[in-house]
Parts: sequence; C-alpha cells; structure tokens
Amino acid sequence: MNKIWKKPPISLQAYQDMVGKEIGLSSWHLLDQNRINAFADVIEDHQFIHVDPEGAKQTPFGTTIAHGFLTMSLLSIMSYEVMPAIEGTTMGVNYGFDKLRFISPVRSGSRVRGRFTLTEAKLRKPNELQSRTNVTVEIEGEDKPALVADWLGLIYFA
Repeated sequence: MNKIWKKPPISLQAYQDMVGKEIGLSSWHLLDQNRINAFADVIEDHQFIHVDPEGAKQTPFGTTIAHGFLTMSLLSIMSYEVMPAIEGTTMGVNYGFDKLRFISPVRSGSRVRGRFTLTEAKLRKPNELQSRTNVTVEIEGEDKPALVADWLGLIYFA
C-alpha cells in the first residue's frame, strides 16, 4: 500500500467493527480562486459563476463559487486523512456513489472539511471488500453542508 494514508493500517475485523460509527473529520481545505481557476482549466468549465469575480457579484452568491465537482474531488484527500487503511490491502478503487447531492454553494475563499461515517463493509469475494461511507462536506461557518454523499469503494487484498 502506498504512503498516502495518514493513519496506520488496521485489521479487516477492526475495520468492519467500525461500521455504523463516525470515523472522523478531515482537516480544512481552502477553495480559493486560484484553485477554482485551475480546476476550471482542467475540466474546461469556465462558466462565469466560477471564474469571473465581477460577473459573479451580480448573482445571488455575490462572488464566485467552486465547481461542485471540485468540492467532490477533495473527497479523496479528505478520506486519506481520516479513513484507516486495512492490513494486506493491495489497492482500493472508487466504485462510485449511490447518492451525491450538492446542497450549498462553496464561495471562493471558503474552507471545507469532510465528516466520514462507515456504513457498510462487506466481503464480496475472499479478497474483495465493498465499503460504503456516508460523507458530509461541511463549509466553515455555514449551517448547511456543501455536499452529502453515499460513497462506495472496493478494497482488494493479496
């Protein structure tokens, strides 16, 4: 397993015992205009609400906002900070989402963090685990989250 995980590995049983529990909160991640512009370049989405501060002032948001997909893309780094690796893992892959909703816009200059709750961890095969994690991405100083997701992953063992 590579060194992207921030927590030491735990046993498969210990991981499965975490089902139904909040695993933790990631650190805060800044979504400033430079990051928003760079993301716009990568995905070729230069809609004015993301990249034109003057034009965005005229919208109900009053400023530019991060792309929903940018906020969603931070789930990876947030999960590495919070979720433990499982001993013997050879790789993990994103299996998709059963649900993903963008609840509130993330204004440029805001910080977000992820709150993770493991809701399922079941073996599909002797060397393949499917996990389901409920994630809420919070916006610092705001009542409503940026997004909520029911995130699926596959973890493979040697």
